[in-house]
Amino acid sequence: MKLSPSYPVARAAFLDAARAAGATLTAYPHPLTGPEGEQLAVDVAELGPADAQHVVLVVSATHGVEGYCGSALQTRWLAARAAERPAGVRVIHVHALNPYGMAWVRRVNEDNVDLNRNFVDWAQPVPTNPDYDLLADLLVSATFTPDEQQRTTEALLGYAVEWGFPRLQEVVSGGQYAHPTGVFYGGTGPVWSHRWLREFCAASLPAAQRVTIIDLHTGLGPWGVGELIASAAPGEPLFDRAAALWGDDVRSMLAGDSVSAVLAGDWLNVADQLAPHAQVTPITIEYGTVDPVTVLQSLRADAWLHSHGDPRGPEAPAVRAQVRAAFADDDPAWIEACWPRYVDVMSAALGAEVGPDQHLP
Repeated sequence: MKLSPSYPVARAAFLDAARAAGATLTAYPHPLTGPEGEQLAVDVAELGPADAQHVVLVVSATHGVEGYCGSALQTRWLAARAAERPAGVRVIHVHALNPYGMAWVRRVNEDNVDLNRNFVDWAQPVPTNPDYDLLADLLVSATFTPDEQQRTTEALLGYAVEWGFPRLQEVVSGGQYAHPTGVFYGGTGPVWSHRWLREFCAASLPAAQRVTIIDLHTGLGPWGVGELIASAAPGEPLFDRAAALWGDDVRSMLAGDSVSAVLAGDWLNVADQLAPHAQVTPITIEYGTVDPVTVLQSLRADAWLHSHGDPRGPEAPAVRAQVRAAFADDDPAWIEACWPRYVDVMSAALGAEVGPDQHLP
């Protein structure tokens, strides 16, 4: 198994595997195109009865470039393990929730919005992050010369020394809503993929009584290790159901024992809103790639390219290669290391049963 070199190749491989597995396929076109003018879409492959009470929903490319890993895992499962699906369980693979980001090798979407910071309650004032304001011009400066990169990187490392790296990570990656060209920007309202996900779930999950959601991510943690992250705290139903299903490996973003900082606006934290009539159990699998500084440097380069540079200019291929290397290791050994965790998580999700005390009232 290896990662696809581009979004069109990944998409074609996924669709071929889904057809071979007998899945029902639906394409939801995105309004924009990829760097070569290629069509973009969220592709959905469904196996099992439409009225199933138990649904397993697997999502790739919430963060576009991270979809190269997610796509490979979804495609391999369809090709090699689809027959393991119990007859009464419906499996829905959502391929490339953020197809624009995947095609352009960006973590963010067409609006420079981090989709996993976009699910805040837009009827309320957005979260504030005043410490990010201190870092904004350092993180994404107007020029990107080697001297400027060195200056800003040294200044950011100074904050890491002063604040401690965990605090710096939280400030930078937790989400911000005041700097549209910055990193980890949450937007000004629900973006295209956000709206699509809510509409799709409302239309596709009305019969479900139990919905298990697996969201596939990369970029944090040890190389090839898939950490299981719940967006809720221990004692809350979303966390406790995940821990009951997947065991002691489940970490809570809110409890401080996860590789992830506490996030504003991540979609799994509101996953129960997507099927409010059902028992929802969401989990993120976060696969480690490279060190956090290398990841951040790639995101800074990408943000500069799309806000101050030319995404079709001579600098663009090197920046995209830098981002891809941070989130999608092309060493076949890496995706092979990722596969067993995915199989285990899927197997547990497919075999899960609703206990007598777990039904919704």
